Amino acid sequence: MNLLAFFLDEFFNFNLAWLTPVHAAIVISFFIRLIWERRPVAVAFAWLLIVILLPLIGITLYVLIGERPVGRGLMLKIDRMSKNYIEITDNMRQRFQDDRKQIPLEGRALSLLAESKNGSPAVAGNQIELFTDSLEILQKFIDAINEAKNSLHLEFYIWALGGDADRVGEALIVASKRGVVCRVLVDSLGSKDWLKSNWPARFRNAGIQVTEALPIQIGRFQFRRADLRLHRKIFVIDGAVAWTGSMNLVDPRTFKQDSGVGEWVDALVRIEGPVVSQFDLTFLFDWSVATTRVTQFNDPDPEITARAGGVLAQEFASGPVYRDDILYQVLLSAIMDAREELTITTPYFGPDDGLIQALLAASGRGVKVTLIVPKRNDSTLVAWSSRSFYGDLLSAGVIIAEFHGGLLHTKSMLIDKRIAIFGSVNFDQRSLRLNFEISLIVYNTDFCAKLQELINSYLARSDMVSLEAWEKQPRWRILLENAAHLASPLL
Repeated sequence: MNLLAFFLDEFFNFNLAWLTPVHAAIVISFFIRLIWERRPVAVAFAWLLIVILLPLIGITLYVLIGERPVGRGLMLKIDRMSKNYIEITDNMRQRFQDDRKQIPLEGRALSLLAESKNGSPAVAGNQIELFTDSLEILQKFIDAINEAKNSLHLEFYIWALGGDADRVGEALIVASKRGVVCRVLVDSLGSKDWLKSNWPARFRNAGIQVTEALPIQIGRFQFRRADLRLHRKIFVIDGAVAWTGSMNLVDPRTFKQDSGVGEWVDALVRIEGPVVSQFDLTFLFDWSVATTRVTQFNDPDPEITARAGGVLAQEFASGPVYRDDILYQVLLSAIMDAREELTITTPYFGPDDGLIQALLAASGRGVKVTLIVPKRNDSTLVAWSSRSFYGDLLSAGVIIAEFHGGLLHTKSMLIDKRIAIFGSVNFDQRSLRLNFEISLIVYNTDFCAKLQELINSYLARSDMVSLEAWEKQPRWRILLENAAHLASPLL
C-alpha cells in the first residue's frame, strides 16, 4: 500500500506541475486575445474569471459564444450585397429629405442617429394601428393572406406548431396555389421544431419558398458564433401593408404552456404608407443573405406605397454586422433625451452599466421613469440577474412594476408621450449586441396615446415593487441575484 501511495503521489505531483504552466499559458494567451478584441471591461473580466477557474469549459464557451463573428463566407456575402442595399437606402434618404422638417424638435437628433450607418429615414404619410389581442392578430394574418394578390413576405424568429399558427400555414398554401409569391424566412434555433416538422416540405410542395436563417452547423462554431439569431418579426403583404412588433408566429394558447409563466402577452402594429417599403427592403435583404442560391442582392427597389395617413415614422433595423452597436446608441440617446416621462416594457431586462447609469440620471433629473417586466419569467437566470438592478433603480426613484397577467412580451419605449420605439428589441445585451432586430420609431402623439393606454392596462395587472419591501428580502436572495448579475455581460 505504501508503494501504491508513493506512485499515486508522484503521479499527481507530476500532473500538477505540468498543468500549472499550461494553465498559465492559456490564461495569458486568452488575456492577450481579450485585449486585442478590446471587449467591454465587464465582459472581459467575466470571461477572464471563467477561464481562470474553469479553463477548458471557459475556452470552449468563448469559442462558441465569446465573440461576434458571423462567419467569413456570410460576411463576404453581406459585404457584397450591401453595395446595392446602400444605394437604395441613399435614394430613400434623398427622396424623403423634406419629411425631416415634420420631425418634432425633440426627435430630430434621435431620427438622424437612427438613419445613420445606412439606416432608413423618417417618412410621413403613414397609418399605424396598434393590436394587442394575439388571436385577433392571427386572424388578421389569415384574412390578409386570403386577400393577397401578388406577394407575401414572412420573417419570424419563432414559428411554433399548433393552434391558429397552423391555420396561417394552411392559408399560405392556398395563397401560393393561386399564384401569390410566398417567401418564409425563419430562424434556425427559434423555429427548430417547426423546421423539423412536415410544414417546410408541405410549403415547398405548394410552391412556397422557405429559408432557414443562421443554421446551426456542428463543426462550424469556430467560424461562426452559434447564438447570433434573427430575432425580427416582419410580415409584408403585397408590398403595401406591414406588420411588426413583439409577437412571433405562435398561438399563445399552445405556445410554451409548460414553462409555468402563463400565456405570452404581445402587441403588433399594422402599417400602411411609405414606411412599409423600408420593412420590405429589410426582408428582401435578409432573404437574399440567408438563401444560399441567391448570390447577388438584385431585387428591385421596393415600390414606395402611397401616403395613407398622417403619421411620421421610420423603420429601424439593427444587428451585429452592418449596423454594429447602432441600437445601443439609439436607446442610450432616447433615455438621455427624455425630459418628462420614460416608460419601458420588456420581458428580459439586462442592460449594461452605461444604460443603467442613463436610467438613474434620467430619474435624477426629474424624469418619471417606469419599468414594466414580467413577474414570472421563462428564463430563471435572466430573472435573477434583472432583479439585481432593482435596489439601485428603486433608490433613484425609478418605478418598477411586475406584470402578473402572463409573460409580458411586448417590447416598447415611450418617451415623453411623443415618441415611441416599438418592435422586437428586448432591453438586454443579447438584443443590443447579438440579435438582428427590427423596430418602428413613431413620432406621433395619437399613436403614443394609444400605446400609453396599453401601458396603463399592463400597470393595472402589475404589482408595484417598493424600496422598503425590497430592502427586507432575505440575504440569501440578494446573494443569489448578485451572483446571477456576474453572468449578465455574457447572457
